[in-house]
Amino acid sequence: MRLKLISQGVMGATFAMAASAVCAQTSVTLYGVADTFFQYLNNGGAASVSQRSGGSTGSMFGLKGSEDLGNGYKANFVLENGYNINNGAGFADTTALFYRQAWVGVAHGDYGALTFGRQYQPSFRAVYPTDPFRANEVLSPLSAAVLATDRNTLSAQYAAGRTSNSILYVSPKMAGFQLNAMYGFAATVTQPVPATTGNILDISATYTGYGLFVGLAYMNEHSGTETVPGLPSALTLVGTQHYTAALAYRIGIVNLQANYSYASPKTPPAHSLAAALGTAHAYNVTEVGATIQATSFDAIQIAGIQRNIHGLDDETLGVELGYDHQISKRTSFYARAGYLKNHGQAKMSWPGISVTASNSSQTLAVLGISHLF
Repeated sequence: MRLKLISQGVMGATFAMAASAVCAQTSVTLYGVADTFFQYLNNGGAASVSQRSGGSTGSMFGLKGSEDLGNGYKANFVLENGYNINNGAGFADTTALFYRQAWVGVAHGDYGALTFGRQYQPSFRAVYPTDPFRANEVLSPLSAAVLATDRNTLSAQYAAGRTSNSILYVSPKMAGFQLNAMYGFAATVTQPVPATTGNILDISATYTGYGLFVGLAYMNEHSGTETVPGLPSALTLVGTQHYTAALAYRIGIVNLQANYSYASPKTPPAHSLAAALGTAHAYNVTEVGATIQATSFDAIQIAGIQRNIHGLDDETLGVELGYDHQISKRTSFYARAGYLKNHGQAKMSWPGISVTASNSSQTLAVLGISHLF
């Protein structure tokens, strides 16, 4: 019995030492954002007031970790959930626990990182620094333009920002240059509408230095299908190519920003519903703006946006103004004011807001608070 107890004690000490060594080499961080705002909206003459979530930064919580594998290699992972703080529901897709990110991979300072899972697209990484509203999924006019669901572009796929079932390579920065390359396998979702997308190839190159940022990206999305309420059958999502160019230049406290994207869908199959309805028109989005760091606590954002559908008189013009005031290291108040005007059959608006009337305008005013943890 005594020998057994001594043996167990030695084994316990050994396991404790091993566990301590593992903990010393591995780090896991819990982080997140709690963000909510009050919104006044005039949508084609109908006014409303509501509380929403994620107007400055999307409300979310996440886990990220890293383990030193030796010889300069590290194993990394990120699991990131998106939620609506105003009602506690999941954001965008309530069936996905980690809607924002879910990936694991290996990185080396000299060779770059190779990761697998649900990840941000290279095209998103190229354009993000050039949007004054940081491509926010609720209030950014750029997101409004990319996610617009007007009839004449329903079959032309959009750059969603994230891709599931993906393999991503990110190179190390070399003299300010960096390469991102992604291949995503086909994926199926049920929200916001049931859809299946084909394989995706996405490549971007960026340069950062001397106050300048330049981003170029190319994405090729293979065909899929989408179930749209009100249509008699599933709608074909035709193969679509995306071309993106982005530019930002900092002069003192002012960061000048601009980006341009062009979506070129293939011709729908003959006799398909997409061909009959004419839902696969090419379109482009142009945004110009600036971010002004007025003080160490105050930032001002301004952006002008145009979304133009080729071959039709469908166009949306808009402008948005923002103000952020940091009251502590982790907490800030913010305000947004925006105006969008649709022409023809265009029905663009901020994500989560449906436009029912043609040639209508949308006016938005927002006050919110954002807390990081």
